[in-house]
Amino acid sequence: MDGKLRELLDISENDFDVVVRITREEDIAIARQMAKQLAQELGFSLADVTKVATAVSELARNIYRYAQTGKIMIRKRLEESGGPAIQVVAADRGPGIDNVDRVLARGYTTHERSLGIGLPGVRRLMDFCEIASKVGTGTVVRVEKRRRKF
Repeated sequence: MDGKLRELLDISENDFDVVVRITREEDIAIARQMAKQLAQELGFSLADVTKVATAVSELARNIYRYAQTGKIMIRKRLEESGGPAIQVVAADRGPGIDNVDRVLARGYTTHERSLGIGLPGVRRLMDFCEIASKVGTGTVVRVEKRRRKF
């Protein structure tokens, strides 16, 4: 298994404020709501709260759509030098992605009811985006958004 994927898959759930297991379509809304709540608690602007919630919704939908089960882990990071941040890890042991660069290209999709804007959109909405995946093993997406200073 790829070292980075193994490292990300081994992240302890205990290090997160919220863990939402994605097993039903309704879990997507729960993950979105929990991300929104944590971003609000950190004092994010309404626009950034919406960006975080949208990104989490897309990550949860990808888990449900492609892997059927997985988890969304969310934590507040108060110690960041650039100000508070929210970190989200979406992990599954689904089919994996054979070419991460290709799925990050806007318009690429393997699903008939998708526009292919999900992961490129997540990357655009967040300040940091890292994807590790291996076919037959799973996928982990780690994203982060920092609270902007006004």
